[in-house]
Amino acid sequence: MPYLEAVNTSLTRADAWNAGNTHCRVHYQLLAEAEPDLLCRALNLFALQCLTPQQVQVQRHDDLLAIDVVIDGLSWHRAQVIAQKLRNLISVCSVDLQAADCAWGEAVLAAG
Repeated sequence: MPYLEAVNTSLTRADAWNAGNTHCRVHYQLLAEAEPDLLCRALNLFALQCLTPQQVQVQRHDDLLAIDVVIDGLSWHRAQVIAQKLRNLISVCSVDLQAADCAWGEAVLAAG
């Protein structure tokens, strides 16, 4: 039986659809039913693409969850594909995708 070998993975996954496109920071805003496994299912879509969000914020309002995710290193096309996959999740009511010009944390501090 062969020895187990460590698998080397790249830190970012290449965008096979639009490798030449510039990458940007995007902000996803989700509104969904407050289901116990929803946050894991939503964040798993990023994990499957070898992406780690810069920031995640979740707030529960009665029976709804408001989820904000900021992530770097996506082409706009790839960000739209992930947004569509988020919309297809059971319990997700809406997904809004925006280009984030500044760091989300800086925008929150400036507003607060």
